[in-house]
Amino acid sequence: MTMAANTLKTALVLFFLLCCCLIPVPSTASLNVVPVGGTVFVGEQGIDITQAMGTDSRIGWWASGAVVGSSAPDQTVTIPNPTSFFVTPNAFAPYTGNWYRISSNGTPDGIAFNVLDPQLAIQAYDTSLSLDRTNDWVPTGDQVRFTINSNLYTIASQRAQGAPVTIYVQSPDGAQYSSVVDAGGNSHSMVDIPVTTNPFNTDSVGISWNTGNSLYTQGTYVIWAECNMNHMKDNYLATGKTISAQVTVLDQDVNPLIRSGATTAPTSVITTAPAIAKPTSLPATITHIPTSLPTTPAVTVAATPVTTSEIPTETTNIQSQPSTPVTTSPGFDAVFCATALFAGIICCRKKI
Repeated sequence: MTMAANTLKTALVLFFLLCCCLIPVPSTASLNVVPVGGTVFVGEQGIDITQAMGTDSRIGWWASGAVVGSSAPDQTVTIPNPTSFFVTPNAFAPYTGNWYRISSNGTPDGIAFNVLDPQLAIQAYDTSLSLDRTNDWVPTGDQVRFTINSNLYTIASQRAQGAPVTIYVQSPDGAQYSSVVDAGGNSHSMVDIPVTTNPFNTDSVGISWNTGNSLYTQGTYVIWAECNMNHMKDNYLATGKTISAQVTVLDQDVNPLIRSGATTAPTSVITTAPAIAKPTSLPATITHIPTSLPTTPAVTVAATPVTTSEIPTETTNIQSQPSTPVTTSPGFDAVFCATALFAGIICCRKKI
């Protein structure tokens, strides 16, 4: 009985281990295996292109419009080790598209793989209001999902899983989150999310952000995404390619447009008032009179105070005006004297 029990226990253990082996487990190793005609991205390192190369050891690239096979390739690369291939940015970034195997006799031998320049962008979407909130504000308490826009999804059907993309959320105080809490209080990791479509919405895999959770203070959050599949970000760190441009979300209760509108109105009145204000007093015109009128001598009567009883008569007023001197022509007096003297002499002679 004891031996039978031990045999049964051993059989159950072996059956359990066999079942564990049959359970499909995602393999990160499959991310580096490229099938014939598959897609590779600039920056990937250590990928296995054995299937894509077959027995050939060289690949060639023809410019757009060229007839493959009727002319020499514009670019060629020798593959020394197809089990660990590096899609170097210098050699492949300027030459995206199909690369062909080149046989030993120098002729094209079919497509080896397709080189793509990676593209990566992210958006924040308010699912509570069904609005895109990228670089905008979100009412505290709304649910937010992230949308990944990328061409990385193309490997999903070739390498058994989607491209791993990690999303980061930076709080107003500078802390970085690689997981977010949803409306039910559950935390969801945002590390190596397998992107299988374009666009890819994180709520499709249960990832959403409850902005009203007590973990998150109000303020501006910075969000971005990265992909380091096969060290592509390490080798090809470029915004919009292996790392997305950063976007922001302002988490607060009040619409910032309403708040800013209340403060704008008084400012406009204050700044425009001085432009239309009139002077508080008119400039004294008396200060301009002496400079515009000819200078005249002061009247003597005005300089001496007078009383009512001493008001000058009309004659006095006339005398106050300067008399006009009588003038004669130059030399007239001399002629008159000579004439009188001549007349006197004549009279004296007559008497004699």
